[in-house]
Amino acid sequence: MSAPSEAPTALFTSTTVYSLLACGAQLAVGYFLAQLWGKKCTGTDRWVLVWLFYDAIVHITLEGPFVYMSLFGTVATSDNIFAELWKEYGKADTRWLHSDPTIVALELLTVVLDGFLALVLIYAVVKDKYYRHFVQITLCVCELYGGWMTFCPDWLLGSPSLNTGSWLYLWVYLVFFNGVWVLVPGLLLWQSWLSLKRTYQSQSAVCERKAQ
Repeated sequence: MSAPSEAPTALFTSTTVYSLLACGAQLAVGYFLAQLWGKKCTGTDRWVLVWLFYDAIVHITLEGPFVYMSLFGTVATSDNIFAELWKEYGKADTRWLHSDPTIVALELLTVVLDGFLALVLIYAVVKDKYYRHFVQITLCVCELYGGWMTFCPDWLLGSPSLNTGSWLYLWVYLVFFNGVWVLVPGLLLWQSWLSLKRTYQSQSAVCERKAQ
């Protein structure tokens, strides 16, 4: 007689729900702060602030604890609310559970540099500072580089760490939650490009008038 098969692991657990709600709460806080601090900004820049506040909140409050746990142990061996959130994501990418050196190195840079740049950029947008687009371009390039280096090494090995066996892990955890850090920085780079182009055209027009 064959041995009884193990019961399949439930796709949705209470941790799954709490994790998704936490992500929604972070976005809601980002939206609230953007409306509070961006009252004098254009409608477009208020949406930029929503992203920047959300970006900073995620880097500091979610990825910061990940770096701490990974430097002094692993997510898999940690027992706290942040570890539970990362264990949930680790169902889609196991590298986050076991202090993978590439992931930890990238996250250390992300928390320290990207988190700081996001806060500086928030100030630059709100105060309309001259260095706004320099910081914006720098932050976006860092975000895109981080996304590439997060997945490219594993892709080259045949993606042994990625679990694409369910729609939740593939399309929500891997594609959506990582894709927004590609799509939004890409759009912000385009915004900076257009702004620099307008500035150049304006200065060129002034120089032409003076030369006449």
